[in-house]
Amino acid sequence: MNSPRDLRRRIKSISGTAQITKAMQMVAASKMRKAQQAALAARPFARLLYRIQRSATSRAYQFGHPLLEVREVRRTAVIVIAGDKGLCGALNTNVFRLAAQFDSQSTVYIAAGRKAAQWVARTRRHLAAEFAYGDSPAFTEARAIAAFARDLFLRGEVDRVQIVATRFVNTLTQVPVSIDYLPVGAIRSLHLPGLDEADVAGDEVQDALFEPDAASVLKYLLGHYLNIYIYLVLLNAKASEQSARMVSMKNATDSAESLIDALKLEYNTLRQGNITKELLEIAGGQAG
Repeated sequence: MNSPRDLRRRIKSISGTAQITKAMQMVAASKMRKAQQAALAARPFARLLYRIQRSATSRAYQFGHPLLEVREVRRTAVIVIAGDKGLCGALNTNVFRLAAQFDSQSTVYIAAGRKAAQWVARTRRHLAAEFAYGDSPAFTEARAIAAFARDLFLRGEVDRVQIVATRFVNTLTQVPVSIDYLPVGAIRSLHLPGLDEADVAGDEVQDALFEPDAASVLKYLLGHYLNIYIYLVLLNAKASEQSARMVSMKNATDSAESLIDALKLEYNTLRQGNITKELLEIAGGQAG
């Protein structure tokens, strides 16, 4: 049985831990609101941009571009997007489990986030590049990742580029997904943030007039589309990370408080038992 001193020490220790997790919960909640607003605000733009890309590429009959070329897949690049920190439940683990399904012999990895780079190194997979992004992902950060992946594809070093990240659904739900990135013609995934079945279906193909010409318009569009695509995925990943961390810290705080209550009850019971024992000893001594 624990002594009163041991119980007091445990209560003090767990109370300190609860204060830390409570503070982390409040910080994550503040960052979560900002990250969620950014991810949700970008969804209408994602829908419109995706439909513009689908509509334009389907109407340019004679247009050909290396980014649209579908090749036999011999080598794949996977962009793994995870957080810089842990303490966010199983979020990063779920992403890594999905990324591990690719054949390590024919796959190179592009890591976005410190945890992703650590996972690639720990599993001894081929790390092609490592990129960082902050609590508020910047477009320049997304553009750097997109440019590197695009160069790998254009140089023929890989035949396909996939993204493994987390799709933000709501505060309690974040879904790890593997989505197509390159070639652009292969992008038909419902996992693109903010898309629904109507967006994927697109409009019926009709004749269109491009000014000054289809090649100029689509070359400009494809580059920006790929940059913004990565940016939208980063926003979803960060919203998912902050939401998972807030929920995880709240659960840890609640568990600590429940344990403190149980220890206090045990301490009071033990203390009351000792007091009762002492009173009985005193009463017994007086009676003798």
